[in-house]
Amino acid sequence: MFFAAFCALLLVVFAAPAASAAAREDLCEALRSRLVRGGGQASGLLVVEADSGATICSRAARRRRTLASNTKLFTTATALARLDPRSRIPTRVMSTGELDEDGVLHGNLYLVGGGDPALGMPSFYKRYQAGIGTPLPALATRIKAAGIRAVTGRLYADDTIFDRLRGVADSGYATSPYIGPLSGLAFDAGYRSPRLGGFATDPAKLAASTLNRILRKRKIRLKPRIALAKAPRGAARVTVIRSPSLTRLVDLTNVYSDNFFAEMLIKLLGARFGGGGTTANGAAVVAAFAAGHGSGIRAVDGSGLTRSNRASPAEVVGLLRSVRNTFAGEELIQDMALAGKEGTVASRMRGTAAYGRCRVKTGTLTGVSALSGYCFNRDGKTMIFSILMNGVRNLSLAHREQDRIAGAVASY
Repeated sequence: MFFAAFCALLLVVFAAPAASAAAREDLCEALRSRLVRGGGQASGLLVVEADSGATICSRAARRRRTLASNTKLFTTATALARLDPRSRIPTRVMSTGELDEDGVLHGNLYLVGGGDPALGMPSFYKRYQAGIGTPLPALATRIKAAGIRAVTGRLYADDTIFDRLRGVADSGYATSPYIGPLSGLAFDAGYRSPRLGGFATDPAKLAASTLNRILRKRKIRLKPRIALAKAPRGAARVTVIRSPSLTRLVDLTNVYSDNFFAEMLIKLLGARFGGGGTTANGAAVVAAFAAGHGSGIRAVDGSGLTRSNRASPAEVVGLLRSVRNTFAGEELIQDMALAGKEGTVASRMRGTAAYGRCRVKTGTLTGVSALSGYCFNRDGKTMIFSILMNGVRNLSLAHREQDRIAGAVASY
């Protein structure tokens, strides 16, 4: 009965080129009702028209709430803007000593991590990362192409671009049960085997030992045992491999809500712009970026795993509206999941006007459900919305009400 009345109201509201103030308020009351029905009284909503900034509907839109994975919108928007969507993250092989005419390196090799979250084996990332990855074996090919046939010293792993805290605040900075251990030299998203057989104790050592094994299989002689050490100043570059473009990494982060990639990106922001590769330094960079765009966030990590990541619907919408017409913002929009077709919303919003017309980011924790993004309406209007539910008791109901709100937004 309620749904039929709601649909009738939409017909009235959208029959005229511009809805009257009274009709708009009636529509907004229907949206607020759906919001509370799905997420309880501790929920907030804001819907604006992107070009004018006119508010179409709001409810407690300036009160900060737990963001869950809507935190990734702030992390990835900052990464795209500060690092450039076309940039690629390097992993280098460095050497000390001299290479003689017989191809013997009288010194050591160093595998130097650059904070690439996608480094791994093709057998892993083709199965678990939608084919997005940086192939570690390619380094072995390039080392051999550089003329190295034997190494008198060792292969060392250098992960010093980041600190060695493996998790975020949610897990007491130890390895989280939800994501692999973080490392400046990550490998296979922190798993100890390509078949997801638990997490590695030390990803950097696993990366170096895997490269060592591949090199020896390719008849390059070197000691089988690896160790951790920072590449010394003055070490020579042997070769480098680079990640897929940042926009492809962000696409995986947002479309599939990949927590590991988000946490690696925030540490990379700290390393490049915050004085050191820590989660806290990266969070400060993200918060400063948001403030510079008339928005704001209490950022604690990059993914939203920690419940104290908080912002208001107004701050989420403010960020999305501010970056929308920038090069980074255009990439961000394309790197969000298309309603009904991709990632975390592949099966949602079907049968509504949002289907195939809204680019969104979801968020889920116990008692928390979020949906924010852009809708591109048939009449050419772009709408921006944020739904932050913090009193969820029934996740299926929350999703259903969010989807209907998004459908109404896409029809406005």
